[in-house]
Amino acid sequence: MITPIIDNNKINELSNALLRCNNIVITCHVAPDGDAIGSSLGWCHFLRKLGRNVTVVVPDMIPRNLHFLPGVRYVLVYTQQPEKAVAAIANADLIFSLDYNALHRVDKLSSYIEQSSAYKVLIDHHLEPEPFCDLIISHPEISSTCELIFRVIWQMGRYRFMSRTSAECIYTGMMTDTGNFTYNSNHPEIYEIIAQLVRKGIDKDYIYNLACNTHTAHKLQLNSYAICNKMELFTEYGAAMIYLTHEEMSRYNFQKGDCDGLVNVPLSIKDIYFSAFIREDKEYVKISLRSQGDFAVNTIAAEHFGGGGHLNAAGGEFYGTLDEAIAKFREILPLYCANQESQS
Repeated sequence: MITPIIDNNKINELSNALLRCNNIVITCHVAPDGDAIGSSLGWCHFLRKLGRNVTVVVPDMIPRNLHFLPGVRYVLVYTQQPEKAVAAIANADLIFSLDYNALHRVDKLSSYIEQSSAYKVLIDHHLEPEPFCDLIISHPEISSTCELIFRVIWQMGRYRFMSRTSAECIYTGMMTDTGNFTYNSNHPEIYEIIAQLVRKGIDKDYIYNLACNTHTAHKLQLNSYAICNKMELFTEYGAAMIYLTHEEMSRYNFQKGDCDGLVNVPLSIKDIYFSAFIREDKEYVKISLRSQGDFAVNTIAAEHFGGGGHLNAAGGEFYGTLDEAIAKFREILPLYCANQESQS
């Protein structure tokens, strides 16, 4: 049984919005991951099945490992086609904000969304959503926005309209946002939802291989270099850090997505419970945090790196140099990890 967790009034309001609006734009956060792209495309395929005109607009490039998703080549990427992306938002009468809880998370698209007179709907699973939408469907207890999209479709009574392509996208986001179901994935209904997606004809093993197990030589070389040369252990705190400069990533022809999963590697070391991956980006330093057990990395991300996320998986940004970001990480370790040794 899949529990109807969404307020029925919100489901009715969403259904009414879909009836009166036809020109729909779906947006997701900057540096889109599997959940952001999976939920956007999964929802897009479903709405097109209902006969709606739908455009997906993303702030920047989609990681290479997600290019297999059906429909990805029709997504408007703002950094590549800014005029078309802005025009799509301007012409929309309904805008969906998926997998983000604040407008700054869409970077340069934020002002265009804010200025739009379209009816706006947020569907997300991050904490404390900002009130920039007319309808907010927010469930932080849910493992992924893709799971929430499935629940919306299910609760609307429209599962029969879900295509295999929509199911493939939704499954991809559920899988990637839980580390292939290794964290935030103990609720039994997750697996009931997976069963419903499999009934749509998805090949979950094939999706895993494409999303998580297909690499270039440069990616493997970069990750090997990072582990061998740029990993630092803080055994007294049960913590680890990996960091990379822009020059080091360029040396291995870095492409977006090449470091996905690198932050999880130190957690396979005995007695390491907290891991950080810190890398230079164009305008800031990107921070990725992971943990095991009840160690809350979303608190660290929110309090020190302007971000957030989930108990065991979170991230944020640091506006300064890489050395300053590393110094900040070292500084906060004793504040959060002082009792880690005794807990182990």
